[in-house]
Amino acid sequence: MKMSVPSFVTLVALLAATPGLGPESSGLAKADAPTDASTPAFLPDGRLTYPRQYREWIFLSSGLDMSYTNAPAMAGSSMFDNVFVNPEAYHEFLRTGTWPDHTLLVMESRGGSTKGSINKRGQFQTDDFMGVEVHVKDTRRFTGGWAFFAFGGTEPVQQLPAAAPCYSCHRDHGAVDTTFVQFYPTLLPIARQKGTLAPGYKP
Repeated sequence: MKMSVPSFVTLVALLAATPGLGPESSGLAKADAPTDASTPAFLPDGRLTYPRQYREWIFLSSGLDMSYTNAPAMAGSSMFDNVFVNPEAYHEFLRTGTWPDHTLLVMESRGGSTKGSINKRGQFQTDDFMGVEVHVKDTRRFTGGWAFFAFGGTEPVQQLPAAAPCYSCHRDHGAVDTTFVQFYPTLLPIARQKGTLAPGYKP
């Protein structure tokens, strides 16, 4: 799936550049504070805005064809997952071994290929963008402190329902604060050192 710039974003940019035609006068919803590029921003209806600069954040890990079930993989296709976190949350994790409010963990999915340019073996990531999932911590906003959002493009999206399997999976298997720190090789040793691994976590 290829990313395309949605009309919502384009319209907001045009209105902001036109005197007297900002979001207030147009009736478009303004994002709820905070508005910093590396903190979560929500519209009044609860939709999360797309974290457009996540690739400038801290890279945590990449997985290839990972699955948490025994379902067979799709033949002839591969997928890379790249995980990024906002810098403020990363530095707080280094200090304390856990995540602060306004943590944004972004998982970007891209296609993998064995054939291209001079490659003879192994796989590389392609420009086949498959979507973005965001795990947000906000203890005042969300029951349980965390919520998941799935983006297919750059339009704001609503929180995934609490019945979605990602919530129970992370709650039951997350190494730290319901997050999969077990797959982040630079952070797992810090969690061990700080003593913040979940009591039921199994390596």
